[in-house]
This record gives sequence, structure tokens and C-alpha cells, in this order.
Amino acid sequence: MGVTKTDLFTDAQNELAEIAKALGHPARIAIIQHLLKINACINGDLVQELGLAQPTISQHLRELKNIGIIQGNIEGTKVSYCINPRRWNEIKVLFNVLLDQFKTVDGGKGCC
Repeated sequence: MGVTKTDLFTDAQNELAEIAKALGHPARIAIIQHLLKINACINGDLVQELGLAQPTISQHLRELKNIGIIQGNIEGTKVSYCINPRRWNEIKVLFNVLLDQFKTVDGGKGCC
């Protein structure tokens, strides 16, 4: 069996790419920003907040939940979502490790 392209990269590189892919839609960024702004669980106000159809929002919530950035709690017939603080901190560390690797040269002018 052949090597898949993801096998060429480290676990950390694959994880960061998966997170970046999940964050790569403006609706998902808007959902995260809304959750951060209200700093509480939500269950139904995203349709009004974002102006998207409920099935579309559910798809985006599922993608965010798959990477663990949000978590959901079932309350009766509704699911409430909030930021998963443990995973949020893990993701911050992953991105900071990447972003902190950049060192300016030539007084901040860049290399080119």
C-alpha cells in the first residue's frame, strides 16, 4: 500500500492543518467570535445572529465540534454549544508555536 500524503508530515503539522481547514470558513469564524463575545452557551440564536439556515449552521457547528474547539450539551430537545476551554488552549499553543518561529531580519524589512 502506498504512502498517503499526510504520512509525509508530523502529527503536529497534520493536526494544525486540520484545525486550519476547519477554521477556514467565515461562518465558523463568526460562530467562534459570537461564542467568545457572549462567553456563554448558545443553542438557537445563531440563525438570527448569522443569517444562515439552521441546517447550514448545524453543519458548521459539527465541523467545529469535530476538531474539539466547541463542545455541546444536550438540554431537552436542544443542544447548547460553548467554547471547549481545554481544546482552545491546546489550539492556541499549536498556533503560537508556529507563529513564534518567525524572526525578523534586517530590522523588520524582511528577507526579500
